[in-house]
Amino acid sequence: MPTPTTMNGLLLSADPTARAIGAPGRAWLDFAGLCGLSARIIRQLREFGIAASDRVAIVLPNGPEMATAFVTIVQAAATAPLNPAYRLEEYAFYLGDLRAKALVVPEDYTGPALAAAKLLNMVILRLHFNLQDPAGTFWLTGPEGIAPAPADLPDAKATALILHTSGTTSRPKIVPLRQHNLAASAQHIAKSIVLTPADCCLNVMPLFHIHGLVAAVAASLSAGGSVWCAPVFNAHKFFGWMQEARPSWYTAVPTMHQTILMRAARNRDVIDAHPLRFLRSSSASLPAQVFAELQSTFGVPVIEAYGMTEAAHQITSNPLPPRLQKPGSVGLAAGPLVRIAHETDNRLVDGIGEVVIAGPNVTAGYEGDPEANSKSYFEIDGLRWFRTGDQGSMDDEGYLRLTGRLKEIINRGGEKVSPLEVDGVLLDHPAVQQAVTFAIPHPKLGEKIAAAVVLREGHDATEAEIRVFAAKRMVSFKVPCRILIVDDIPKGATGKLQRIGLAQKLGLV
Repeated sequence: MPTPTTMNGLLLSADPTARAIGAPGRAWLDFAGLCGLSARIIRQLREFGIAASDRVAIVLPNGPEMATAFVTIVQAAATAPLNPAYRLEEYAFYLGDLRAKALVVPEDYTGPALAAAKLLNMVILRLHFNLQDPAGTFWLTGPEGIAPAPADLPDAKATALILHTSGTTSRPKIVPLRQHNLAASAQHIAKSIVLTPADCCLNVMPLFHIHGLVAAVAASLSAGGSVWCAPVFNAHKFFGWMQEARPSWYTAVPTMHQTILMRAARNRDVIDAHPLRFLRSSSASLPAQVFAELQSTFGVPVIEAYGMTEAAHQITSNPLPPRLQKPGSVGLAAGPLVRIAHETDNRLVDGIGEVVIAGPNVTAGYEGDPEANSKSYFEIDGLRWFRTGDQGSMDDEGYLRLTGRLKEIINRGGEKVSPLEVDGVLLDHPAVQQAVTFAIPHPKLGEKIAAAVVLREGHDATEAEIRVFAAKRMVSFKVPCRILIVDDIPKGATGKLQRIGLAQKLGLV
């Protein structure tokens, strides 16, 4: 048996010929090829003056080259993947805030990231590949005459991945994740869903986000499994990709699952011909109705997990059968320790409160933001707990149920309303496919409750009918005063529904 290969703590595969990275219409890149690619890219980065402590921003479209760029560069320096859809002002902010030394872009790229990088005098590295080569194979070109950097590699405490928080209500915060944070999280995920070398993940998540980078790519590789990289999420192409990739699982956010379900009936033959072992949902709460429909449609376990950037993704996960799954719950602790804390006092409590975590996958703190760190961390009995900003409770069996983001809880004249609870009621209406509840300002009450819904294909309903339906199922002050029926609900870059700011986007204020 060949000796297992490790990449900064992530076990790759005991079999170098095993497939690692796949993509539409491309030959598979095996683990031996991936390890060889890693060695070449590390040498190239050093030749371009990039040291282990330097930061390399990556602006690439989703696909196998983005996956392998992350996996290879992270072994040599700190990676900072950025959304390819950003504008010049956004790139100027993020690249400057990150203090990135180099930028990796496609060979023919002329977009705003390049202009921002030039303003900051960054090293520009061009990524090249041939479609005839195995998926993910690439090489870099860059400026000449740069003094080479030392050959040292990052250690376990070195920064590996740098991402920003969403910054919905404030300036985005920098989250530095160390090599050991990523390794721990990848292994936690692989263990919780029992990944093996036989597993193949169909990745539809953006690879500038922690969900795709760690849950799909790093966790799969840490188990010696494989990843098939879709170019972008496209529900119209999903079942064709499923037919080509023959995955054993995929992971996505709830809105993606809902869009896939809308096209599942007409692709029954593909689902039956290529059965999954399970599917996974994370990054936002999965409504119980969507959980049940996914389970019925695919006939396999639906694993809902809970994660966030500051935890290098996974915090809790529902277990695979025969262990109990609880729809509406985000499962059991699956990596870090998980407890409930008082929302303002630094103490642990029973009942409902703020979810707090401590463990090897949790970031040591926000970069350059002592005020945020003082609010986000507290110590009890030698453990340093991180406040997630999520409200929830744990039952007697240790299953965590989230009530919502603390900053998204609606305060209607002193009555606290969980938008997730209202979402659940609206989704019980037979005509409602998607629902998101949010606050709108009110001069006397402070906030009122509104909701946006998308109707199921072929179904009709009016705002009044949906409000009557809701009023029969919950107390009157929780019933939305406005229900907007829309074709599509505005989403963030990763496909998550965004409650904060939705009233403005929908023209209600």
